[in-house]
Amino acid sequence: MIVERDGADVPVVIIGAGPVGVTAAVLLARRGIRTLVLERHQDIYSLPRAVAADDEVRRILQAAGVGEEFTAIARPANGLRLLDARHRVMAEFRRTRHGRHGYPQTSMFDQPELERLLHDALTQHPECELRSGVEVTGIGPGTAGPVRVTYRDDDGEHKLWAEAVLGCDGANSLTREAIGAVWEDLRFEERWTVIDVRTTADVRCWEGVDQVCDPHRPATFMRVGEDRYRWEFRLRDGQEPVRELIAPWLPTSYDGNFEVVRETQYTFRARLADRWRSGRVFLLGDAAHLTPPFIGQGLCAGLRDAHNLTWKLARVFQEGADERLLETYESERKPHARHVIRLAVAMGWAMTGGQDSAAAIRRRALAAACRIPGLTTAAGRDLSPPLTPGPLVRRRLRKGLAGTHCPQPWITADGRRSRLDEVLGASFTILTSTDPSPSLNALAHGLGIRAIPVTGLGDDGTLAAWLRAGRAEAVLLRPDRVVMDVVPTGGRDFTGSPDWASLLHTARSPL
Repeated sequence: MIVERDGADVPVVIIGAGPVGVTAAVLLARRGIRTLVLERHQDIYSLPRAVAADDEVRRILQAAGVGEEFTAIARPANGLRLLDARHRVMAEFRRTRHGRHGYPQTSMFDQPELERLLHDALTQHPECELRSGVEVTGIGPGTAGPVRVTYRDDDGEHKLWAEAVLGCDGANSLTREAIGAVWEDLRFEERWTVIDVRTTADVRCWEGVDQVCDPHRPATFMRVGEDRYRWEFRLRDGQEPVRELIAPWLPTSYDGNFEVVRETQYTFRARLADRWRSGRVFLLGDAAHLTPPFIGQGLCAGLRDAHNLTWKLARVFQEGADERLLETYESERKPHARHVIRLAVAMGWAMTGGQDSAAAIRRRALAAACRIPGLTTAAGRDLSPPLTPGPLVRRRLRKGLAGTHCPQPWITADGRRSRLDEVLGASFTILTSTDPSPSLNALAHGLGIRAIPVTGLGDDGTLAAWLRAGRAEAVLLRPDRVVMDVVPTGGRDFTGSPDWASLLHTARSPL
């Protein structure tokens, strides 16, 4: 049993060893932060659940050190189509094979394979410890100082203290209950059946996701792998055979074999926790938000949570940054989670048409809207709107670069071809359109970071064009590659930025 003492036994305890919890542990380990991960299951859940990732999430997996391994198990997808009840195409939302983050905008994958990659990465970091087969029974206090965590295993009850606790423990989160958070209902709840099939049949598909907008039988279909497919159907009264449900996608009179890997029922909900933090206790993933799966952002949102929070925790723990830095986790992530949930709910209503007297009118309006030139192209862009202005985002122009992600092209550095993030490292960076001015060099030196001219990075001109389009002479990038501040074209340096400077100040260097 761990002996209780005044200080913390471990810097960070993570409750839940799903993809969000393990990704958070690995990201912290890569910054030198020790973690203890507590998981009630003995092994990885073997059946498929999440199946889609966007290019920003793939960039996060790259930051966790499993980017190339994930490429080997992922399958790029064309995007999303809306079909009518007769499976005629109403609209296509194309997703490109090369998004701004350097990866396909949509990739399909098998969640157990992703979890194995992440668990393998976890074992490569001595800073991480995973204890499986344990039940967390209590968390608190969490308002100030170390947080007490109690858990039970085959040897009995245990108690330890942590500097921070990350609740990655799912929709029925004990952590959410411990901090007194409650759900905000965003008004969507439906029962669906999810069917995963393995077959060598020539299944009709377009290498993307199909949403069937039929109020009597709404459905989702996608190809996940070489011989793996998923169907989702809203439940009707009575059980329908799998073969009958998926018959419209199979060759006529197909009588070959197919394996039902999983058939299960879910209640799709739209919910958002009213608070994501109490002191040093945080909610991530499904503990903080639940979204219907119609735009494939459930797991993606959780990995974004982990990426946003971990560099801030490391900053506070290792560099003595102001505790107020941790307040920006919820203020930055919660609006994005709400945005994604609302998009998913809107897609759900587009598919089902609703059940009220206005359903037919909405369906006709949807079909008409899909014919507006440029609308489907705009709707197919990435799902991360710019972060709103705040302590870590200083926006001078309404449509400027602040709060957006820096693109990640391939570059050539020291004679080696690499992705941009591999060269920038895990810290802050100043990117400049030309050779840095003396004032920018002095600022970078004072901050303990690098000022890098994009003209010397050996890319295809992507970064220079991005700065030019954003009317930026230079940008200050956060560790998560979000633009924190901008020197406008013709400007001299990052003037008038006391908010982020004071928030990130340490005794050794301001950044």
